[in-house]
Amino acid sequence: MLKSINPTDESVVFERETDNRNELNRKLDSAKHAFSDWKTKSFSERAKLLYSFANSLRDDKVYLGELMTREMGKPVKEALPEVEKCAMCFDHYATHAEAYLADEIIESDATRSWVHYQPLGTVLGILPWNAPLWLMSRVAAPALMAGNTVIIKHDPHLPGCASALAEHAGKKFPPGILQFIFIETEEVEAVIRDDRVQAVSFTGSAKGGSKVAEIASSEIKPSVLELGGSDPAIVLADADLDKAVEVITTMRIMNAGQSCIAAKRILVEESIYDQFIEKFKERLSALKVGDPAKESTDVGPIARADLRDTLDEQVKNTVDSGARCVLGGIVPDSTGFFYPITLLVDVPNDSKAFCEETFGPVAAVMPVRDAEQAITVANQSNYGLAGSVWTTTERGIEIANRLETGQVAINGLVKTDPRLPSGGIKHSGYGRELGPHGIKEFVNVKQIWLGPTKPVT
Repeated sequence: MLKSINPTDESVVFERETDNRNELNRKLDSAKHAFSDWKTKSFSERAKLLYSFANSLRDDKVYLGELMTREMGKPVKEALPEVEKCAMCFDHYATHAEAYLADEIIESDATRSWVHYQPLGTVLGILPWNAPLWLMSRVAAPALMAGNTVIIKHDPHLPGCASALAEHAGKKFPPGILQFIFIETEEVEAVIRDDRVQAVSFTGSAKGGSKVAEIASSEIKPSVLELGGSDPAIVLADADLDKAVEVITTMRIMNAGQSCIAAKRILVEESIYDQFIEKFKERLSALKVGDPAKESTDVGPIARADLRDTLDEQVKNTVDSGARCVLGGIVPDSTGFFYPITLLVDVPNDSKAFCEETFGPVAAVMPVRDAEQAITVANQSNYGLAGSVWTTTERGIEIANRLETGQVAINGLVKTDPRLPSGGIKHSGYGRELGPHGIKEFVNVKQIWLGPTKPVT
């Protein structure tokens, strides 16, 4: 039985039986059989269905947003925009997939040579709990428009969101095109190994990604991994300090800090360090923690009790390592899985808050002498997902080019966009989602060439 617990009041939100072996086999067979026809459809035929699916989600925005809020605690003022962003992703690929996958002419010794893109088969998407709709769209939209069929396995703690999406997909796509499976985590390996699955996309922890990569590679199946992050935000003396504080606050507390691309290691040049801490603490203190169903709430609960306990242990360990906690840091004695907005300063570089991914509203700040030390500290992490730089534009570009991450924002919000590739390096994963790069992850890049029309003499 899959069950979701409301992290605000600890009540049961939704329950659903897992798929038995017969039902799982039916879905895998359906995906394989549907691929035979789906791959022959024109881009315009596929696009028509993706547009329809996107509109269906928009029409159901309020219910879907409130369901996310109840199942995993996302503030409703963030949940409703997530539905819109998900729909936008389907619209984007419906509009641009044909251009992204157009044949590419390449000069060679042949009379004519080109690259042609073809779908692989069924793509399995394995997703976490922190962005149920958006992360589904990142896998499904490009893979479907490329001609693949898609099976989505959501986190087992989100049966309600997965069921709602399955209902929408069942109404807008022919059988087998976009499906959702309801299984426990330990059953996933068998699905990855199944001959009816041709590729895997995984979003989650580095530990989980390592396991998925091991299984997929043993079956010689391509995989894309979007894993954790310990993203640096570098704030230098010539930055617009007020803007930096405002945007870094948003990046750190969005979704109660439960985001892979949240700013987690904040590196501030010594000459402005005290000023930054004062402004940052003031801004964080003004935020409201509470019921995520209320529009006035800025930060909701952590999604699960075990996740909150892990976060609390990381904070305590970091303080024991020498950091100072100047805000928050104490688990409230109340119903729900809430954790206070917490500000740690003078954080040692070898503490848990800097070495591990902190999934919650915890900001960790340390001083750096200058830009060179900031770059060195930023690149010392085992993670390499995203980062931000706060300085002049020209200097920011130079620093961005030296950071070991998959994306960098210069004087702006780190975010994902259907038009731009997203992904990381090192323990943050490999491969890319979104943009023209993401749609080419699960296709056969086929080289075709024409020989000379007459024998060479």
